Amino acid sequence: MLALQTGLRIAEEVPHKMDDLRLKYETLINLEKYEFDDFPFSVKGNAKFIRIALLIGLSLNYTRNDDFLKLSMTSNSIQPTLFTVHGLANTINTLINLRYNHLNIDWEDNIKKSKVICFEVLKGAEYLLQGTNLEDWLSYTKNNNGNANEIPHLNLNIGEYADNIPAYLDMNSTSVTNTQILIAGTTGSGKSNLLAVLMNEIRTLSVETNYPVNFLFFDYKGEFSDIQNNDWLNHFAVDRKSILDPIEEPLPFTPFKNFVKANQNEINIYSTEMANALCSIDKATISANMSNRLSEAIIDAYKHTKGLPITFELLLESYTSLQPKNDKEKMDSVKSVISQLIRANIFSTEDKVDLINNSFIVKMEKYASEGVIGKAIVYFIISKLNSIYENLPQQANDGEKVQLRHFTIIDEAHYMLDFDNKPLRNLIAVGRNKGMSVVLATQNMEHFKSKHFDFYANAQYPLIMKQQSINDGVLKDLYGANASELQEIKQAIASLGKGELIIKNNQAIMLGMGKKFKKFKVRHLI
Repeated sequence: MLALQTGLRIAEEVPHKMDDLRLKYETLINLEKYEFDDFPFSVKGNAKFIRIALLIGLSLNYTRNDDFLKLSMTSNSIQPTLFTVHGLANTINTLINLRYNHLNIDWEDNIKKSKVICFEVLKGAEYLLQGTNLEDWLSYTKNNNGNANEIPHLNLNIGEYADNIPAYLDMNSTSVTNTQILIAGTTGSGKSNLLAVLMNEIRTLSVETNYPVNFLFFDYKGEFSDIQNNDWLNHFAVDRKSILDPIEEPLPFTPFKNFVKANQNEINIYSTEMANALCSIDKATISANMSNRLSEAIIDAYKHTKGLPITFELLLESYTSLQPKNDKEKMDSVKSVISQLIRANIFSTEDKVDLINNSFIVKMEKYASEGVIGKAIVYFIISKLNSIYENLPQQANDGEKVQLRHFTIIDEAHYMLDFDNKPLRNLIAVGRNKGMSVVLATQNMEHFKSKHFDFYANAQYPLIMKQQSINDGVLKDLYGANASELQEIKQAIASLGKGELIIKNNQAIMLGMGKKFKKFKVRHLI
């Protein structure tokens, strides 16, 4: 059997041909009627179309020659999930052997193997673009697509252990207690590639089903939203419409909850939480009187809107009206924070997008990570996600797998962990029954445990990459390690190269024998 799942590359012609195929597909199913403001619905990403075209190409019955050798290849990879989705590897292997068994091809040569795959993809695409072939194919498959109704198994193939053994993270079997992922790795450890692989797997395994998993990614470094890395987006089945840049225009939703049908007690609780948050995201000293006044101002602002989402301008006006007469013209710490948020103009006054049923990348690199605006963007979006999840029904469950709906992915997360971030804690708690997962990435593992919250205790998969410093206390708690085991774990972390990590060996920990960790290398994607 051919090793189809590693070392394959994309030919130069394939992306352009897939764009043509996708355009025709979307035109045929009349997607323009689903437009939602400035964010038109579309079938995003090319993985689905590459797979369709490959199968169509291999189904064409004609004698192959060595024309495939003429293709020019790029350095971009064909992802392994191209073959593993729907369990197609055996079918594709059989068809390739059938079509090419008369040619003397060295199947150990990844370039030649890649050219064969891409040649078939291009031939299949050309066939589907001719006449009514695509319409005919759609008519046939409409009633033969039972797999789309199943909850996909999100068993993420993110790399390899020793001896080429695949490394998987099972995200949604019913035996998995939660779906939180923690990543700790210093600059240059390969965190960005690991995040890309996670998003690639999540999307590839789900977008072609009735249970697509979406994501919201806070891009602190600006790598994923950089126009020069535009080809990365295809890995996540999104396009540039998914990139939100608060510098260019306000984020297309209000950060505040709608309380039109709520009781006053709900507003009172929310006002206290929001006041604490606005005080926490700035390091300035804020007195108890200021905090109480801010909470009261939030309540008054909601009275003014009759429960509709408020604005920062209205909040500032309400807060000022509650100040003593001689202080109204003064700029205290609370007014300073609110004024900064008003000047930054980072949020719309109404919801224009569905945060859960779409995927977004928030461009963050122009904001100081530890600054008021940077923290406010992340805090208020997480708070918004909380309010959405509260109203969602419980996730679907087929007895073996549970539905996942959404991943919130925060790079440089330590800036959101150094204060009592109640919305983030709530998101983890609520998400367990609503199909939500959180991926937090930071530079040092000690950031995940503080006096406010122990993220390690709530994480299914702590992934430790190269560290600048190693925290003995965290390792003892995480692995239940004695002195000799602790030394072994520390040596393993110190010896990690770029793209390598260690993960808990839960089986060894449960049995009380063997190494309490396993090491693997993440597959290269970006």
